[in-house]
Amino acid sequence: MTNEIIPKTNQPLLSVIIPVHNGGKYIEKCLDALIASSYSPIEIVVVDDGSTDDTGLLSRQKGATVFRLPKQSGPASARNFGAQHADGEILLFIDSDVVVRRESISLIAAKLQRYPEIAAVFGSYDDEPAEVNFISQYRNMFHHFHHQHSDMEAFTFWAGCGAIKKSIFDEIGGFDQKRYTKPSIEDIELGYRIRKKGYRILLDKDLQVKHLKRWEFLSMLRADIFQRAIPWSHLILETKFLPKNLNLKLSHKISSILVALLFLLMPSLFLTHTKFYNIPVPHIAGFFSLILFTNFFILNRKLYSFYTKKRGIIFTIKVIPLHILYYLYSGVSFVSCWIVYKIPIFESFNHPEKD
Repeated sequence: MTNEIIPKTNQPLLSVIIPVHNGGKYIEKCLDALIASSYSPIEIVVVDDGSTDDTGLLSRQKGATVFRLPKQSGPASARNFGAQHADGEILLFIDSDVVVRRESISLIAAKLQRYPEIAAVFGSYDDEPAEVNFISQYRNMFHHFHHQHSDMEAFTFWAGCGAIKKSIFDEIGGFDQKRYTKPSIEDIELGYRIRKKGYRILLDKDLQVKHLKRWEFLSMLRADIFQRAIPWSHLILETKFLPKNLNLKLSHKISSILVALLFLLMPSLFLTHTKFYNIPVPHIAGFFSLILFTNFFILNRKLYSFYTKKRGIIFTIKVIPLHILYYLYSGVSFVSCWIVYKIPIFESFNHPEKD
């Protein structure tokens, strides 16, 4: 597929839908980039999800159509509300802390117009996050790397910067706002339903946007565990569908197993007075731990090479413990959810009684 731009004549109306809660810090930059877009015609719909700051006022001053929800309902509900009031043939969902490039919308429209079999298209963050602190750089570049090294034929959807034909969005019922009342994997679940209907989703690696959000260690953990790992594990177990792209490739599954084995061996390192065939147990555990870590490093060498090329060796050394931690809590989250689904004592938690 080529990144051709369709002529401005006969271009379909594209509706940009931005769900936002207290996004006054970033919304102006987000809207300025959209206004500067090379694509026309577009309409910009901002859904103010119960903000208590000046998000709505700033958005109106930039010329956006603003709808205000009386209370915070979550991005799934806000996006659905925006889609209901949008007039475009194409719906582009972006986050309020994202800045698109001038040609981004034209690329999206070209793909969806030129290839009728494609229902949706999404991109990735670029490799130059706006925030310079270590956690923001690590997390956004981690996202960038995995999107850039995944197959173009996608099995999920990303609403940070993702578009879908409105007719198909309406057909599948939009985001599941009843299930996802807070920021979560509502976009991933939408992608599952798009594919289940037989439509195709394209990951366009040339569609890159800048992320403005500042991540800190604790906010990253909360998002990764409670907004992604746990709900995604539930979704995988419910649908019995485990995609093989993005961060669910075979190498990621093996990495999770290696990290789990590594942590299971750690207590043995402290059995200083215990021997196995006259060999101190800590020596044996240390040997196998080294083998596991070496294999983990080799398996993820392309990621570490990417970090080194972009930010240097010291940055990469700091990344490795966080990367190991990522696989640890991702694996623990999945196993915990699996226990809830498979052990009868937890059945009531998995299938609550209906009123």
